[in-house]
Amino acid sequence: MRRPRRRLIAGLLLAPLLTGCFASKEDDSSSPGSSDSAAGARLRVALAFAPTQHYSPYGQDDAFAMSRLGVSEGLTKLDTNGSAIPALAESWSSEKGARSWVFTLRHATFQDGTAVTAKAVASALTHAARAEPAPTALSGVKLTAEAEGEDRVRVDTGIADPVLPLRLSNPSLAIFSPKAYEKNGTVNPVRTATGPFEITKITGDTAATLNRFDDYWDGRAQAPGIDVQFIADGTARANALRTGQVDIAQALPVSQLASLDKDTVHETNTARDTSLYLNTKSGPFTDPGLRAAAREAIGTSVLAKQVYEGYAETAKGVFGPALPWTAGKRVAPTGRAKAADPDGKTITIATYSTRPELPEVAQVLQQDLEKAGFKVKLVVRSDSQVESDLLAGKYDAAVTSRNMMLDTGDPVSVLASDFTCHGPYNLSQLCDKKVDRLVAAAQAQSDTGRRQDAAMKAEAAILGTDAVIPLVHLQAVLGIAKSVQGALFSWDERQYVGTGTRR
Repeated sequence: MRRPRRRLIAGLLLAPLLTGCFASKEDDSSSPGSSDSAAGARLRVALAFAPTQHYSPYGQDDAFAMSRLGVSEGLTKLDTNGSAIPALAESWSSEKGARSWVFTLRHATFQDGTAVTAKAVASALTHAARAEPAPTALSGVKLTAEAEGEDRVRVDTGIADPVLPLRLSNPSLAIFSPKAYEKNGTVNPVRTATGPFEITKITGDTAATLNRFDDYWDGRAQAPGIDVQFIADGTARANALRTGQVDIAQALPVSQLASLDKDTVHETNTARDTSLYLNTKSGPFTDPGLRAAAREAIGTSVLAKQVYEGYAETAKGVFGPALPWTAGKRVAPTGRAKAADPDGKTITIATYSTRPELPEVAQVLQQDLEKAGFKVKLVVRSDSQVESDLLAGKYDAAVTSRNMMLDTGDPVSVLASDFTCHGPYNLSQLCDKKVDRLVAAAQAQSDTGRRQDAAMKAEAAILGTDAVIPLVHLQAVLGIAKSVQGALFSWDERQYVGTGTRR
């Protein structure tokens, strides 16, 4: 039984950054707050992470927001076991040793009324492959796509890619109609996606209005629409759920759970970790001995018990309990450096406030590292402000929360994205020949068991560098009002609202 928290962490009310820089059409017949007695009431959803790239599918927060709200979808999606299942593609097959794949499309319609054709799908995938920076799902992949007739799309990857159907489930590879792709390289998702709900209005940087898309291929949604608020402060999201202002609230802070009706709190194991990433390219942590000193200084069990109050467990590696196969395959790290004396070295640790536990985690780490002899400065900003700086290596260390299977559902792909020399989400700036070699060997494996074994060998090599210090494996907590039926919530955190979600 979890003990009630003795104190509440004050939220940092930070305005989420979202700019609606394109024109959108407004449908007055389904304005926010209206309801249709024959079709049920509109859903009210509070999300923690505002889009930071004008709802571009190539911005990670943006893409996942649209996926969670039932706006966009790709050729495939993931089932509860992490396997690829049909979405816009109803079937697929591989050729040329998994270097080429053919996807057969179902009959579907874009929200602008045009048909989903092979030519449109090939064009959408080509735009994604050419995006700068490339979506993380395409890390290490040179993807090309071309239409074969009206309903078949051939996707080539140059080298064998046995997990391409998993990769194409990523929300950044969602399919939009040809009119969405503008000459300046941006993507306008207003009434151009294929999901059961369409974006009809964007209100500055705080809200969006979605209406039901009646021609959705998998049936008409039961809710007439969704009114979305982007609320960065976790306490404010919890209060909105508690007072009945919203029906679904993302990422509830553990500090607020004791004060909520227990029937509105829903938790699940996820592949999400909180970890400390150390900058291996510049600053004090270029020294492996200082990275080892940081690892030895940190008490991870305290974080799981006190900061997360039992909604997390001490990390055993990069991958956690949401992937049960890791338990019997994990390989102990080798080749770790001997811890050096910090000798008063000053380090700067950055984190973001949108997940309210992270600043407290950073404070605990600050205490541990200062006891070990470091001098520690903390930087706490909103996620939209800090992410680009983290990727640019502007801090010595970063405390972040990441679902390690969110990008593709494939463990090897996330290792390639996050820990190889040219990985697009390499927060540690790690470039290690042994790591790259082991990740490449894992990528070449098509057999599931062998791919998992190879992933664990690569994980061990990554941990051996001390470029990342996994802290805790998290449970995700979603607030769902008791009046809501059919909300979607699983380990992959990719969808909250579907055709059967209603109140």
